Amino acid sequence: MVTDAGTPRASVWTGSTNWTGDSWTREENVIVSLDDPGVAGLYRDDFEELWSTRSVRRSGHQTPAWFETEPGVRVRPYFTPARAAKLVHEIAQRIATAQRRLRVCSPVVTSGPVLASLAESLASQPALDRAGCYDRTQMDEVMRQWARRPESSWKRGAWQTVREGMRWGAKRSTPYSPGTVHDFMHAKCLVADDTVFVGSFNLSHSGEDNAENVLEIESPALADQFATYIDLVAARYGAAD
Repeated sequence: MVTDAGTPRASVWTGSTNWTGDSWTREENVIVSLDDPGVAGLYRDDFEELWSTRSVRRSGHQTPAWFETEPGVRVRPYFTPARAAKLVHEIAQRIATAQRRLRVCSPVVTSGPVLASLAESLASQPALDRAGCYDRTQMDEVMRQWARRPESSWKRGAWQTVREGMRWGAKRSTPYSPGTVHDFMHAKCLVADDTVFVGSFNLSHSGEDNAENVLEIESPALADQFATYIDLVAARYGAAD
């Protein structure tokens, strides 16, 4: 949501939350609000692109640019699908270069570059503090889908390595079908040292083709808050077996 775009009072409200009752009462979600004309302008432009073209496939062309929203805090917005490749490779690079901590929170983890970087990190940085949370019901379905596709066998192996090599909490949500409640683990964020990625984007291959938005935020204080949140969600659902 964007308000007062084009004015000094411009504001953005984004995150993983859908505008549904289940999102507010049954799911884990994250919301970020910030006041910045530059960031709000890019969100407005992405909306206008979607509105004018009526095409997800032709949206998300806004160039990722850094904005200092307050002293010591830098923010860079990404939009997909046009900037999906740049986004997932930036996330993978942040994972690969993390020195102290890594926190992952996503319903599923299926993006190839992200999976590969997580698996490689386990070998190259064995002492890194890692933890995360995902939706067990959804990832089980992904594993069944991968098992039917020989070209995805490497992803099955990479996910097994990542799942076994990190501390995870795994929510058993209600399987989706018409009329069921939506109680998924729906929060979408990642912390690499003092950098946060947060928005509507799953760490998924299919998400790269959707109209999604993500904020890359450099802020030690905010990274601490998100790391604490992810640890709390992971602890709520216990160890992934």
